[in-house]
Amino acid sequence: MATASLNIRIDADLKKQAEEIFNELGLTMSAALTVFLRQAVRSNGIPFEMRLETPNAETLAAIDDVRLQRDLRGPFNSVKELMEDLHAAD
Repeated sequence: MATASLNIRIDADLKKQAEEIFNELGLTMSAALTVFLRQAVRSNGIPFEMRLETPNAETLAAIDDVRLQRDLRGPFNSVKELMEDLHAAD
């Protein structure tokens, strides 16, 4: 397979932000663009969305609670015990 160079100009901040995301996904900029181009050709258009999930504030608070061992419940030996505990909090 012959290769070709692609030279594009983009905003420096955009490039940096994209590189950070691609690095987290285990991709180089070149690999990410190759994936995009292959999928675009295969689907004959803009093919997909690749993104990192960012937890919302409620999820981040729950993660923090677990890390700090705050407001934990259980363990429960049965679903009945769990349900009793959930209803007791009402």
